[in-house]
Amino acid sequence: MDDFLAFQQVLELRRYTTVPGRRDDLVTLFEREFVEPQEAVGARLFGQFTEPADPGKFVWLRGFRDMDSRRAALEAFYTGPVWARHRETANATMTDSSDVLLLRPAGPGFPAPGEPRPPKGAGTRPSSRLVVTVCHPAQPGFAGFFAETVGPVLAEAGGAPLACFETEPAENTFPRLPVREETVFVWFTRFTDEAAVSAFEAALDALPPWGKEVLPQLNTRLSRTPQRLVLAPAPRSLLR
Repeated sequence: MDDFLAFQQVLELRRYTTVPGRRDDLVTLFEREFVEPQEAVGARLFGQFTEPADPGKFVWLRGFRDMDSRRAALEAFYTGPVWARHRETANATMTDSSDVLLLRPAGPGFPAPGEPRPPKGAGTRPSSRLVVTVCHPAQPGFAGFFAETVGPVLAEAGGAPLACFETEPAENTFPRLPVREETVFVWFTRFTDEAAVSAFEAALDALPPWGKEVLPQLNTRLSRTPQRLVLAPAPRSLLR
């Protein structure tokens, strides 16, 4: 298995709430101090993001080869010198860090980036957007339905899924960091900028199969309205 894909076998989608006015402080600290040390102990950081619609949110993606290596990596990092040195500063920027989904692949994974991660000190943010859609399936088999029915229509409108994941059902082997115990299906879509997101939404609404066939079928298979996050990559995000 390709090394980049191997680290997507267990994926954490982590969404933090920050102290008002402190989100950018957390982003700066995180990108300066926490990226390389986590990867050195067996994790892979796929991306760090903010939410233009909510200045109090910081979102990041962390992957592992499997649940055993996840436990080992987290134990090594959170008992290590880097976290000990910076944890008080980091925790002072946050009011909540418990909004976490533990996922596994349910379709295509993130493709390997064409360029390496920007170096420490990088300050330029790309214009691209990563849209994350979190669904709560009401019955089994949702991944197959999505691949056969939903994905093709999204692609026709210009928003082909970049990667798809579903809940990792294994026990959380690092309970010090809790995860949401929910059954979800998550898909990610990449757009060049905010305008491209709006253009996709308009194109999707204009497709007759979407409103007449696909969306009604989708809604009957979900237990609640999907959660949709539009994310802006931070300067050192690998996914951009």
